[in-house]
Amino acid sequence: MALGRSSGRGRTPAPVRLAHLGLGNFFRAHQAWYTEHAGDADDWGYAAFTGRSPEVAVALAAQDGLYTLITRAADGDRCEMVSSLSAAHPAADHAAWLGYLRSPALAAVTVTITEAGYCRRPDGGLDTSRPEVAGDVAALRAEPTAPARTAPGRLIAGLSARRRADAGPLAIVPCDNLPSNGPLTRRVLADLAELVDDGLAAWLAESVTVVTTMVDRITPRATAADVRSARELTRLDDCCPVITEPFSDWVLSGDFPAGRPRWEDAGATFTAAILPFEERKIWLLNGAHSLLAYAGSITGHATVADAVASPTCLSWLAQWWDEASVHLHQPADEVARYRAALLERFQNARMRDRLDRIAADGSQKLPVRILPVLRAERHAGRLPPAATLVLAAWICHLRGAGAPVNDARADELVPLASGPIADAVRRVLGWLDTALADDQDLVTHVTERCEMFSRWSFR
Repeated sequence: MALGRSSGRGRTPAPVRLAHLGLGNFFRAHQAWYTEHAGDADDWGYAAFTGRSPEVAVALAAQDGLYTLITRAADGDRCEMVSSLSAAHPAADHAAWLGYLRSPALAAVTVTITEAGYCRRPDGGLDTSRPEVAGDVAALRAEPTAPARTAPGRLIAGLSARRRADAGPLAIVPCDNLPSNGPLTRRVLADLAELVDDGLAAWLAESVTVVTTMVDRITPRATAADVRSARELTRLDDCCPVITEPFSDWVLSGDFPAGRPRWEDAGATFTAAILPFEERKIWLLNGAHSLLAYAGSITGHATVADAVASPTCLSWLAQWWDEASVHLHQPADEVARYRAALLERFQNARMRDRLDRIAADGSQKLPVRILPVLRAERHAGRLPPAATLVLAAWICHLRGAGAPVNDARADELVPLASGPIADAVRRVLGWLDTALADDQDLVTHVTERCEMFSRWSFR
């Protein structure tokens, strides 16, 4: 039997009061799941839009927004039907996007567009040198609600429509792995609004809040075997199930002027002090993921669990955690428990979390996952072995070792990483931060690590 509301599965679609940009597996395992388990779920439906390709939206629309969430623990699977997605749309359905944003019923827009989707310069502002950003600026100047290519452009077009409709205040909720993602998102949107319409920039400051979040749930890509597993578990044909782990976390800081679901019923935490949660997660989990993605794939591993089963990778992981933990602002016993829980999550071989997926867009990830710890260590007069190892592994990845390069800045970085290793190291470090390229001890150490990985990749 095909999955759909007529199959008797799933709740009646809730009224759309939330919109989401970036309809992917993580959103469906995280924000949609929290909404499903809110005590007032019947009052809060999601309309979600894909980032680029329409396939997922088309498939979900055919299933009335329903999908199977398979929670994959080490000892077996548990499945549930998620009903909080009331409507699924491809990115090209701009009229629908504007329609939802014009509605006074809409209370919040959540966003999962990955680090690269914010189109930032290294200093955090909007990168207007990128052709797609420049194209959006021109289109939105001519018509503030015009279709846009970038995520910031799509948000500004929708917010312009809301302002014109006098639909009231709204919360934007970025849910990507970036520290201080609320202020970061506000800056990018303000930069674009100022280029488009001064009146819009003033309205944003008065009527739109941007909530800062920390999100955590490992969600690998579903495979054909997962589709078969969903069918066996539910006896329904679901072409787009989602695989996730038992662990989930969501910490939010900010105001929701038009209301929100009771996400705390599902375990979300609301706090005024989010930075300690952010740093712990981004450095210990995401930083470890980057280490394993580059060093682990170079040393011959395909998944996170494969890599942590290797004594060599496990020792690198422990070394990174030791370096990063020194700079966390949390009690040592809490950090130790978090590390132990992370290792247990990483060792769940049934998750099949692929390193090539995690390796994407290192240019956007390493500056927030690795460089803060590296800078703190250098300020303390230390040359951190694990932080330099991650940088070296990433440079070798850009040179063709390990996982394939899939990076928004690949056209710039791959040429910089070519040629003699010592020259490549200085150029890539300089791209990250000129101060790193001027640190001769750091350059030498990273170069030595690159030479080690180069020898390893030829084994």
